[in-house]
Amino acid sequence: MSTPSILAPSPAALQPGRARMAERFAAVRAHSLQLASPLSAEDQCVQSMPDASPTKWHLAHTSWFFEAVVLGAHAPGHEPFHPAYAHLFNSYYESLGPRHPRPHRGLLTRPGLAEVHAYRAHVDAAVQSFIAGADAGAWSAAEPLLELGLQHEQQHQELIATDILHAFSCHPLLPAWQPQDAPALRLASSTPPLRWLPHPGGTVEVGHAGAGFAFDNETPRHAVLLQPFELADRLVTCGEYLRFVEDGGYARPTLWLSDGWAAVQAQGWTAPAYWLAPGDPRAPAADWQVFGPQGVRPLDPAAPVAQLSFYEAAAYAEWAGARLPTEFEWEAMWDAPGIAQMTGHAWQWTRSSYDPYPGFRPLAGAVSEYNGKFMVGQLVLRGGSGFTPPGHARRTYRNFFPPAARWQCSGLRLARGCA
Repeated sequence: MSTPSILAPSPAALQPGRARMAERFAAVRAHSLQLASPLSAEDQCVQSMPDASPTKWHLAHTSWFFEAVVLGAHAPGHEPFHPAYAHLFNSYYESLGPRHPRPHRGLLTRPGLAEVHAYRAHVDAAVQSFIAGADAGAWSAAEPLLELGLQHEQQHQELIATDILHAFSCHPLLPAWQPQDAPALRLASSTPPLRWLPHPGGTVEVGHAGAGFAFDNETPRHAVLLQPFELADRLVTCGEYLRFVEDGGYARPTLWLSDGWAAVQAQGWTAPAYWLAPGDPRAPAADWQVFGPQGVRPLDPAAPVAQLSFYEAAAYAEWAGARLPTEFEWEAMWDAPGIAQMTGHAWQWTRSSYDPYPGFRPLAGAVSEYNGKFMVGQLVLRGGSGFTPPGHARRTYRNFFPPAARWQCSGLRLARGCA
């Protein structure tokens, strides 16, 4: 399937800030299409569960975000590509109008994929024209929203990967999505024995401050008091987690939080999502196998374990005689000597609920709905995975999901000592 090109204005013709934005906009938008390019039109329309979305919807929704938040508000005379798209591709922005129900996104066989690509091209051209020609006042107001839109699209690039992986995990043939030599989407192996890195505790500053982009939920920077603790220098591996499985970890209620044990019973969990036990008819061998972007492959005991819910991560930590770190302990150890795998392998569950920081204030306008209204009933994950776009992760990034979610590339790092 061909991928439309995105042409940015000549950098020489723009002021430096606008030139950087034009180039970055073109690169991020092109990467979304590149991620989707191995998928057929049929692949891109499927929705495997209510929490996931079709690839085609992601491609359209990220375009709608730029159209609604940037062009509609700051580009006088902009004509929407189609009047119905605001209804079809709005995600959860109540202030921007009614939406097609999330669980039914897979029913949107129309517009077709070619029309969605045309929609993206229309928005791309309009945004690039706006970058080149907006007056100083409009540019000053829109520039942070353009950056937010690019960060938002990078979030959806990870969702494109995790959502199609879930969809393919439901297919009886367990098809591959990426070729065998696609290292960017492969978990890197790590073999050193686990070491415990100490932290003396005390008052530390956490949260975003200074230059560079951050989502509103990473602010304001503030002080927290930590008790002395130790953090594992690396993530828990598949081989280590397999010992938990073989020791009957999924059959021992004393290891589990009450809601986690209920989920194990209700969902029939016996191993991480996408693990295939010996004897599974879908597995090509007698040993444990793991389904991933390259299809079914032998379990790598040295690779970080992924596709875990918070409940599974907490149960493993209990079994190992340890615990999960708080998000503030994790952040305090970001650049500790000897620390490894803080990002680029698997998101790491923490024991912190997704709450507002002291003094938190959401962004103004429609984007006030971006993060704050989800601050209940969810747990914070830190780090970043092999699906996270390069340059998107940072020390203060707060990802969040409900505790039973395990279709994301989420693993764990152990902590011990006082929480």
